[in-house]
Amino acid sequence: MQTQKQTQTLAQPQAQPQTQARHRIVVLGGGYAGAGAAGRLAKRLHRDDVRITLVNADPDFVERVRNHQLATGQTLEHRPLSEMFAGTGVEVKPARVTAVDADGKTVTVTGAEGEEELTYDTLVYALGSGWNDHGVPGTAEHAHELASRSGALRLRARLAELDAGRPVVVVGGGLTGVEAATEIAESHPDLDVCLVARAGLGDWLSPKGRRHLRKVFGRLGITVHEHTAVTTVEADRVTTDDGTAIPAAVTVWTAGFAVHPLARATTLQVTDRGQIVVDETMRSVSHPDVYAVGDAAHALGAGGKPLRMSCASGVPTAWQAADAIAARLTGRKLPKLTPRYFNQCISLGRKEGLIQYVTADDRARNAALTGRPAALYKELVCKLAAWGAANPTLGAPTRVRRVTQPSPSRPGSPATTQAAA
Repeated sequence: MQTQKQTQTLAQPQAQPQTQARHRIVVLGGGYAGAGAAGRLAKRLHRDDVRITLVNADPDFVERVRNHQLATGQTLEHRPLSEMFAGTGVEVKPARVTAVDADGKTVTVTGAEGEEELTYDTLVYALGSGWNDHGVPGTAEHAHELASRSGALRLRARLAELDAGRPVVVVGGGLTGVEAATEIAESHPDLDVCLVARAGLGDWLSPKGRRHLRKVFGRLGITVHEHTAVTTVEADRVTTDDGTAIPAAVTVWTAGFAVHPLARATTLQVTDRGQIVVDETMRSVSHPDVYAVGDAAHALGAGGKPLRMSCASGVPTAWQAADAIAARLTGRKLPKLTPRYFNQCISLGRKEGLIQYVTADDRARNAALTGRPAALYKELVCKLAAWGAANPTLGAPTRVRRVTQPSPSRPGSPATTQAAA
């Protein structure tokens, strides 16, 4: 009888335990900020509880800080995103983002399989920025840009065509312009390179930094037009605000960046520049299920100053957002760190560099590292940034926290009450 009773009991249908639907996290953009956020989320969260999708138009990770090297003929390491995130639980989707419905919590993308709509519970917006022509006539038609890999490759091909003595004009006296001008002059010493800057050359640097910058420019034979604005760009010249025509077989435009225009077309609160306004955890102030990182975010750093568009801002904001998302989903304490700066790393060709030490809010201190040691320092920083992106879950904790919060878009889902795995 006991055996029969046990058999009957086993034959009865068993009630299935309720489980929480996987929390859907969509990351838009696979640059330093987007890849960094996706990797850190994969470190912090149990893959049984979340589904992380990384959307990027390019199937490869682009070392944007090295685009000036790519443009001058140097070979960079090939880093497919699919290989970088293999085995991490992150799904890589090569596709172009065409729309974001921040109220409906959907993203429209177009890839090899056509148009697709992705639904998210949490969105990380990291679409970054591109070049900014500031509406100067002729720029879009005649100038080259370094904000994208494709732009760097087009410039690379054009520079290779030039005969000795041909003029190359770099417009923009910021970090990108300085690095581009010195890299081109060093790699193509037979070309006549000049830089056009609205302000003084390196006027944001310390006195030591400015002296070294001028020394390197002089050694490389780069002509500098300071306190000068370009008003028009033509196929063979640029015209400045005082009417001077500067010959240009190639014009390289590095006068600032513009954020991706997509955010401006949404209901997200954005600034006049189109950056998404976020709080100290990189969370949108208008849509709490959206986080913005990198150039796409209007985030405040030390002293309440907005962070500048740079890799130095992108990585810390990505980590801040990922840690905040993980904390909120797992019921942990929110991160309270404020992003800050330590230095500005500037390459001046392959043999020279300049490390300008700065305050937390990015003002130059009276200290700088120059010469070959600075070049090696900058190279190390670039390698570490790329290595960190290429190894997204290295160093993941052995005890990953489990999600304890139900997915906000599916309020009927029961919460998981598991502790650490």
